Amino acid sequence: MKNKTHPASHSYTILKQVCKLIPGHMVHHVAEEHGVDEQSRTFTPWSHVVSLLHAQVTHAIGLNDVCDSLQMNSGVLATIRGATPPSRNNLSHANRIRSSEMAKDLYWKMMDHLMRQSPRFAKGKIRSGYLRRFRSAIHAVDSTTIQLVANCMPWAKHRRRKAAAKCHTRLNLQSFLPACAIIDTAKEHDSTKAWVVCAGLKEGETVVFDKAYLDFKHLNHLTERGVFWVTRAKDNTQVDVQERLEVTRNVRIIEDHLVELRGPQSHKLYPGTLRQVRALVEVDGKERELVFLTNNLEWSPWTVAELYRARWEIEVFFKEIKQTLQLADFLGNNANAVQWQVWIGLLVHLLLRYLAWLHSWHHSFTRLFTVIRAVLWRRWDLHALLASYGTAGPPGRLCGTPEQAYFPGFG
Repeated sequence: MKNKTHPASHSYTILKQVCKLIPGHMVHHVAEEHGVDEQSRTFTPWSHVVSLLHAQVTHAIGLNDVCDSLQMNSGVLATIRGATPPSRNNLSHANRIRSSEMAKDLYWKMMDHLMRQSPRFAKGKIRSGYLRRFRSAIHAVDSTTIQLVANCMPWAKHRRRKAAAKCHTRLNLQSFLPACAIIDTAKEHDSTKAWVVCAGLKEGETVVFDKAYLDFKHLNHLTERGVFWVTRAKDNTQVDVQERLEVTRNVRIIEDHLVELRGPQSHKLYPGTLRQVRALVEVDGKERELVFLTNNLEWSPWTVAELYRARWEIEVFFKEIKQTLQLADFLGNNANAVQWQVWIGLLVHLLLRYLAWLHSWHHSFTRLFTVIRAVLWRRWDLHALLASYGTAGPPGRLCGTPEQAYFPGFG
């Protein structure tokens, strides 16, 4: 009987099979575009990318951790398109000097490549069944804070004794993939970055914010562009009710009004009519009364509440990357090194999400990450591993015998 715990063998290691998802020419071309190839002698841009991919998957906690592990596996590493293990100085110098714009560009080019190669990968569906009827894209915009060490990274000083970076993200809720990401210091307010994050939105699409993005000048700009939006009202938002709309039969809808902003400055920033919906929404297992604002005057009030509830998916995305990627121990202290590590981390997330889709992975993303990390240097077939891992075979069937057709005591 075949042992199901050991998948079929393969001539390549798991790490090489993951790296082969990146086209052979892509890293070299991106390095040329950013002048990184001119800064490399013995440590090539490809070796740099592979080293950081390995650091992310193995949760390396320092330069020595990365360099020693790759040096001990240098023979196998060389089969990955001639990648070479770095010395501590080489890796530190590369993270500090080579432009992190290369890593950022590589991430977006890789996403475009995977979407062209597998169009269905980018055409997912919203997990909430009520919102499946939306044909246009729905985006969620939010940011997550990456804690840094203040005394080592003064460039990222956020508060008196804290340092942090922020990843501002616009997440496509259908594909569960970022459509825009900006990695910067945590000094600027979210509403300031929203102008850049939402620049790529198209007419007819929908974007959902939390109340940290309540900037009426920006929201009016989105309305003029034909973009629908939903956000929460702040406690001090003052409005004048223009029309009381009929409340639907849904008992969770309390009020549905057409309103205008009352304050002269706010009305100047957004002179148009808004929709205000007050509804009971379940938060952390308890029903809370929340007030939503939107520029769409035709949706049902419960659609407005459901759209805001779908915004939780971006919180799931942030939780997913923080639980799996190495975003706690950084291999360098300067801003360029931190951005290299974050962008390569997002690249690892993208590659593993693609593998999960390609092999119909039905378990959690965290479990997928754990499996890949555990067998990184094994020569196992990745498809066979992911297709069979954690699944139970069909239950056995009982074969009847002739004597089972008779019951004792009955003729």
